[in-house]
Amino acid sequence: MDLVTAQLIGDSLVYASEEMGFALRNSAYSPNIKERMDHSAALFDPTGRLLAQAEHIPVHLGSLPWGLKRLIESCAREGPPIEEGVMVASNDPYLTGTHLNDLTLLLPIHHRGELVAFAVNKAHHSDVGGLVPGSISTQAKTLFEEGFVLEPTVVWKETHFVEGALSKFSSASRTPQERLGDIRAQAAANITGSRRVKDLIGRYGLAAFKDAGAHLISHAEAITKKRLSRLKKGTYSAVDYIEGPGGEDLKICARVTVTDRKVAIDYAGTSPQVDYPLNAVFGVTISGAHFAFRCLTGDDIPANHGTFSLLEVSAPAGCLVNPSRPHPVGGGNVETSQRNADVLFRAFSRSAPRLVPAAAGGSMNNVIVGGKHRGKPWTFYETIGVGLGGSRSRDGVDGIQANMTNTMNTPVEEMERSFPFRVLRYELRPDSGGPGRSRGGVGLIRTYMVLSDGTSFTVMADRERHPPWGLAGGKPGGMTEVRLTRGGSTRRIPSKSTHMLDSGDIVEVRTAGGGGFGSPRSRPRQMVEEDLADGLVSRESALRNYPRKPGRRPPSGRRTKSV
Repeated sequence: MDLVTAQLIGDSLVYASEEMGFALRNSAYSPNIKERMDHSAALFDPTGRLLAQAEHIPVHLGSLPWGLKRLIESCAREGPPIEEGVMVASNDPYLTGTHLNDLTLLLPIHHRGELVAFAVNKAHHSDVGGLVPGSISTQAKTLFEEGFVLEPTVVWKETHFVEGALSKFSSASRTPQERLGDIRAQAAANITGSRRVKDLIGRYGLAAFKDAGAHLISHAEAITKKRLSRLKKGTYSAVDYIEGPGGEDLKICARVTVTDRKVAIDYAGTSPQVDYPLNAVFGVTISGAHFAFRCLTGDDIPANHGTFSLLEVSAPAGCLVNPSRPHPVGGGNVETSQRNADVLFRAFSRSAPRLVPAAAGGSMNNVIVGGKHRGKPWTFYETIGVGLGGSRSRDGVDGIQANMTNTMNTPVEEMERSFPFRVLRYELRPDSGGPGRSRGGVGLIRTYMVLSDGTSFTVMADRERHPPWGLAGGKPGGMTEVRLTRGGSTRRIPSKSTHMLDSGDIVEVRTAGGGGFGSPRSRPRQMVEEDLADGLVSRESALRNYPRKPGRRPPSGRRTKSV
């Protein structure tokens, strides 16, 4: 195999995946996709092995190989057949991974009648029916209460959409036209990927394309095996908790075994599945394992099947991270997935102490809003960033999407133009970063005023009771707080709850900061002064957590500024 040609084909496949994402973003209707880029895309070989993926959303990407395999098996067993010229869609989490809001579209790519690849993308639709606008409920007891379940369905044939199939999905939504627009954008993404694959075959030939795919996978596997030498061999265990809506704690246990040949992760001991939406389908659990594993082995290794072939993941059937159908899973995709990443990093911190940072904020801080305004239904969905944990070499990043999500924020201008609410505050949250030699990143404050009566406002967040942990003597990060102001009175509300609001009501979400790394006493004084000057740490917090040496003047700071 000509290695230069193989590299050219490999790089082209990665960019083709990125271009699929551009096509999806640029033609989408909903702000959640066109502004926040809540979508992912990848290319696979005919056997379902990952060839290349865009650097999109970790919780999507890790579940795509698992979901593609199950989707192909389901279609072979029950139909519809995956044939040349058709595009198949499904949002069934127990087939495709993640949750009902994420619709997966699959397009087989053929060359002269031979199947040569698959183009696949997944995008979060802002509403698919269910108990609440936005479809991520805190109270659903089954999958079917979370929204419409689209079993594998042909939505595109030859050169046209199958309109009946599209309306089958869109009519279940409170915002059907937006759903139709986003599905068409997803189709455009797959067609873009198909064109790029066919262009590569036309330029280099089918044999070279196949050989390059095989080489890229074996090469990534070989590099990954070498990178395992970074990790201390042994078995390491960790426990962390996701917070149930009734005050209960749900345990996630991970036992990580590192050898020269592989890494095995076992979730035995994890809490049983529950009858509310914090279960995470196994595809989501695999996503967390892929994410943590790639962080430790290096993102310079091409992300393909070979990269993850040395990773084994198992979980008991019927547990929180491997539930049985039809247990609800909406929040498991967004919140339990985050805690899964935390517990894996905590276990790996003993195997790779120089590589693992303290815990990030540990929540996607989902805000799901909707209702009717001037007779027209509307829905809005977004997530809010947190602080990353401090590491051995640097402070955590302030106010950023972390771990299993890397979406953008929704621009305030787009929100206020499109929806009946106003953003009163959007700024960094002082004192939320965990103290340490390397300070944890601070979280965010985002404040919404509703401008329409009868608005449903759902918050799905975590780290309200269990703070993000520090490492190597670092202190925990600040915890999540959600506040509701109505009639001039402000009160704390649960981080997993739905409220009916009227015009003028205000909800403020204060997100968690990252944990600190290393003893706060060893933090250089100049860095504390800079934090004070930037408004990231208050004077009181600095005196409490970073004690001054005898004879030194106490630090003085200034108030925080809006982002």
